[in-house]
Amino acid sequence: MSEIHRGRFRPGDALPGYRTLAQGLGVSRNTVMAAYRELADEGWLVAAPGEGSTVAPTPPRRLPGASETPPGPAAELTGADMGFDLRRPPDPAVPDAARNLLRVATGNPDPRLLPGAALARAYRRALTVNPRGTLAVDDPQGHPTLREALARTLRAARGVAAAPERLVVTRGGQLPLALVAHALLGPGDAVAVEALGARDAWEACARAGARCLPVPVDAQGLDVDTLERLLSTERLRAVLTTPVRQYPSVVALSPERRARLLALAARHRFAVLESEHDAEFQFEGALPPPLAAEDRAGVVVLVGSLSKIFSPGLRLGFVHAPAPLVAQLRSARDALDRHGDPALERAIAELIEDGEIERHLNRMHPIYRHRRDVLANALSEHLGAALTFDPPTGGLALWARTREGLDVDAWARRGLERGVAFQAGRQFAFDGGAVPGLRIGFSNYGDAELVEVARRMVEALPEGQ
Repeated sequence: MSEIHRGRFRPGDALPGYRTLAQGLGVSRNTVMAAYRELADEGWLVAAPGEGSTVAPTPPRRLPGASETPPGPAAELTGADMGFDLRRPPDPAVPDAARNLLRVATGNPDPRLLPGAALARAYRRALTVNPRGTLAVDDPQGHPTLREALARTLRAARGVAAAPERLVVTRGGQLPLALVAHALLGPGDAVAVEALGARDAWEACARAGARCLPVPVDAQGLDVDTLERLLSTERLRAVLTTPVRQYPSVVALSPERRARLLALAARHRFAVLESEHDAEFQFEGALPPPLAAEDRAGVVVLVGSLSKIFSPGLRLGFVHAPAPLVAQLRSARDALDRHGDPALERAIAELIEDGEIERHLNRMHPIYRHRRDVLANALSEHLGAALTFDPPTGGLALWARTREGLDVDAWARRGLERGVAFQAGRQFAFDGGAVPGLRIGFSNYGDAELVEVARRMVEALPEGQ
């Protein structure tokens, strides 16, 4: 009973057979059978003839003589049986998602469009053609073949003077920023961040002990005038920014502000932590180059992800940085994660080398552009009085402004109840205040589903608004 109560045996788990348990305990088989019958009578287990015994679906909530407490993992959530204190309270539990929930809170690639056959072939070759050359790689910077392929891609497609030795390949898009924060920042260091941005990025800096100082964002991106005034009172260690496609508002940092930001960084000797996401998808016009392509003073640290190409489940990211910082990133990576997945890294390198990733992106561009248009048209038709937006020229999500007086947070909550999940602007606000806007992804659903997103959002509008 105590093992069921504390969660070692879960509802539905098979219990040892009579003979096995009797031999292990050194008692007779009849003794075990009698004990199992008593436990079944008390509701702890269920016995089926010929199929053995399993833990009951809803075992009793307390042991004989004990106070009533939830069994198993439910008790663990209360911390009642934890023998040490946490530095801070745990994050609140995420509620179970509604059935048939349409998730458009982020712009993620559609996993149904994954070139699974090509990826499987590349992965198979990575494991079989030269397994020693793949799996014996123990390099905190990542597989050399992938770093070489990434460097060529950054030079050709993004104009960055990239070199393999200045790249660190990581798992996913969050780890590279965490490594940079770990290597570059320390307690009390000041980091300027976009006042509308990604909380996980701010958290990475804060966990390194840094102080995050918000700087406003407008239609031209990061407000460099405010940043310059901040420099008169603060010794900045870094500026964290998304200049090519600001997250979440998708605006681009203006050319004049780009030049001023780089000049300020060189003059005041702070690092520009440039985060790029979904830069692979540009539908109209020319995509601005990253700041790293215009960096002549060695101040830019470029953080990117490959997860937006195929699927967030394929966790690959990278950092391109000056050599002295790369040495510290190697050390931090070695201590925290040792190295990544060499087989996956080698497989992705092959897909880059043989042009499969470029072909995949060429196939995805018209699909995602069409889905953007479907969602934009549906929102304009059904929610034109509530939302205004400019269809983004690229990326996998749009930012919409809401009419004055509309309670966006209530709208998002009601949306969950009606089966659609989008992000209210407050989720991106550094100060946690209300923001008259919302972010909606369009890449991971087809036409009918995107029209249904708009329909459910209409149903979820707060009454009277």
